[in-house]
Amino acid sequence: MIKGPDDSLETALRAQGYLRIAGVDEVGRGPLAGPVTAAAVVLDLTAVPQGLNDSKKMTARRRDALAQTLQTCAEISLAHATVVEIDDLNILKASHLAMVRAVEGLGTPPDALLIDGNLIPANLTIPAQAIVKGDARSVSIAAASIVAKVCRDKIMVELAQQHPGYGWETNAGYPSKSHKLALQNLGVTPHHRRSFKPVHNILYQDKIVSN
Repeated sequence: MIKGPDDSLETALRAQGYLRIAGVDEVGRGPLAGPVTAAAVVLDLTAVPQGLNDSKKMTARRRDALAQTLQTCAEISLAHATVVEIDDLNILKASHLAMVRAVEGLGTPPDALLIDGNLIPANLTIPAQAIVKGDARSVSIAAASIVAKVCRDKIMVELAQQHPGYGWETNAGYPSKSHKLALQNLGVTPHHRRSFKPVHNILYQDKIVSN
């Protein structure tokens, strides 16, 4: 049986005197369209919902149910970096910007942060640990991964209604075959990331053709 995330990282921080701990994760680095979304979640470690795990390892229905449960028993802050910011900064810096915004959105600043990945975003003034594959190791990061994914997926469903044909309601903006084919046939929307190669290539190709 594969072991899921637990609260050992949180417990270690609490032993050092950090009582209010936020897990931080982002979703949406890979898509060709849409924002990158981050979440910061402070769990009540005496009332952690059962079944928390890396959001990519569970069904949409299970994620939705857990996200609803977390709304009732945890403090959650969600934040985004826009497509314009992604193109201006690059996807890594934009992801970190979204993470910082999520942390800053918490009502009371945490004492410490557990951040998914191998880098700590700049401009954080709170003690932080970067945890590789943190959503599979820390319940707080797993919770953040779930609420961030549920939030971003809903955004992409709404954008799909405004721009039908790209399949965002199912591919969430990721470069599926049908999405890339739609880019070729329907063109680039304002929600596409122009700095990403498949989108950039189509814009460049159109420019060559029009000349």
